[in-house]
Amino acid sequence: MKLPQISGIELIKKLKNFGFVIVRQRGSHIRLEKNILNGTIKITVPNHSNLKKGTLLHIIKDAGLTPEEVLS
Repeated sequence: MKLPQISGIELIKKLKNFGFVIVRQRGSHIRLEKNILNGTIKITVPNHSNLKKGTLLHIIKDAGLTPEEVLS
């Protein structure tokens, strides 16, 4: 799957659909968390107009998701 160019805000909206919530923001970085059975998944998303493809892929994998799940 070819990764599209999306902004940090767009990615955050998509991650919210999977149960992530914004817990804080420091500068241009927004912290999201999701409680799961064996702990908490913590992700930091930069609030940039276009995320680099490597950054996007890394955030999606850290969230325990696949690009197809998030970007479809």
